[in-house]
Amino acid sequence: MRIMQVEKTLVSTNRIAEFGHKPLLVVREKSGARSVAVDSIGCMPGDWVICLGSGAARDAAGAKDYPSDLTIVGIIDHWEE
Repeated sequence: MRIMQVEKTLVSTNRIAEFGHKPLLVVREKSGARSVAVDSIGCMPGDWVICLGSGAARDAAGAKDYPSDLTIVGIIDHWEE
């Protein structure tokens, strides 16, 4: 699990069918490194979130064959960077 902050929505109109309609978000680690994560719970820019990677990310997104290696699974209520 990783703690990251949501920066903004990533708009991708051309996707493979397996992605479905789940939103994609740009998230960043405390170090400043950015990644793209599948939003499985409904986050807003500025939210601090818990992300899962690898196989756990696919399961959290809804299926073992879902094409994701980073999925947001929780919003942190109180977090100071």
